[in-house]
Amino acid sequence: MLLAACATGGVVHVPATENSASGGQVRVVNERGAVSPQAARRIEQEGPTDLLAHHLREVEGVIESPLVLGNDAHLLIDGPQTYSAMFEAIEHAKSRVFVETYIIEAGKVGGDLAELLAKKRARGVEVRVLYDSVGSRPTPAEYFDRLRGAGIAVCEFNPINPLKLAGDADLGINNRDHRKVLVVDGRVAFTGGINISGVYSAGSFGSRRKAPTREEGWRDTHVMMRGPIVAQFEGLFANSWNGQACDDDVALPASARPGPAGDMAMRVVVADPASQRSELYVALLSAVEHAKERIWLTYGYFVPDHRVLDALQDAAKRGVDVRLVLPGFSDFWAPFHAGRSHYTALLRAGVRVFERRDALLHAKTAVIDSVWSSVGSTNLDWRSFVHNYEADLLVLDRDFAGEMEALFSMDEKASHEVKMVEWKNRGLKARVLEWFARRWEYLL
Repeated sequence: MLLAACATGGVVHVPATENSASGGQVRVVNERGAVSPQAARRIEQEGPTDLLAHHLREVEGVIESPLVLGNDAHLLIDGPQTYSAMFEAIEHAKSRVFVETYIIEAGKVGGDLAELLAKKRARGVEVRVLYDSVGSRPTPAEYFDRLRGAGIAVCEFNPINPLKLAGDADLGINNRDHRKVLVVDGRVAFTGGINISGVYSAGSFGSRRKAPTREEGWRDTHVMMRGPIVAQFEGLFANSWNGQACDDDVALPASARPGPAGDMAMRVVVADPASQRSELYVALLSAVEHAKERIWLTYGYFVPDHRVLDALQDAAKRGVDVRLVLPGFSDFWAPFHAGRSHYTALLRAGVRVFERRDALLHAKTAVIDSVWSSVGSTNLDWRSFVHNYEADLLVLDRDFAGEMEALFSMDEKASHEVKMVEWKNRGLKARVLEWFARRWEYLL
């Protein structure tokens, strides 16, 4: 049903609209790891019952990781906040540090990270770094040699060089590891949209910011979490590492499950081309289709398929407050204009569209009905749906959703709202670029 025009024949599993594959049995795990039907009822009481009840009932058959209780999460805005929190967590590492990222650069941030990781390795901490071959292609080989020389285990995901291939033989060059995951000691984890890169060297809020450049000040969101959810991220890293036939498989300790750290209900949702599934697509689409009050989405790359477009338009037409914060410029022209090619239909349906034109928007977040939230690496585009390995944190919690809404409001205030009158008067060049990019949106 999804991506019917997919040239590779890939299929992403979509849940049934009436009965889930799990027969309605909700997998909710508390801080002790026990199945708890009572927990499902507790979660439903946190917010709009229809949305949460539907989520708990309908998406279970297509999402592997169970919902776990007893967690806490902290939003991190832009690079400075994120790197500060990540480096502090690594500084306190006692046993192991796992880094998985699409881009790792050899600039100041990457250099500081390498120095810190080498210091922890010298003190006996197990350190592993998994990076994507395409995303980190500009990084000099000397950078990774430096890590290896410090005793750090380094692995290249799906190497471009066919002579280096040793992992999943089914992967093509278009299948990339777009995840951004850091796990420290199995007790704290990070995920979101932020790579190890100098483009995040400055924040993207403030009245005195200079004109944006492509070298600094990208607007992005990350999240730090504690509690049982960390075990899911650590297991995800282990699967990625071991699936690439990297040296020395990850062997997690039997007592890897962390204890409770808060009251939030969370789960990991992933995109995995090898198993032909995009769990965030399923979960987000389900939430959009059953939203009652508001749908606030922030995406750095917005090239949706027809079903997502229909769901957003239908929600707006039934009175839901649907708002999109999208980039006002991009590091890649094609997806930017392909996404803009859908503005007319969205605006006609009543969807409000905002563009951040003072900073390069790279975040991938959603908050729906003040209780359902996601933060991660998955864009609302075909590449994330079909080609990339992605990871997102899904949170069912009213307090966290409140933080997400506050952040969305900050982005909205810093953005320019695109109105229909203005949009109809855009120039011929923009229309031509939109038409051309639309023809290739599957590949973007």
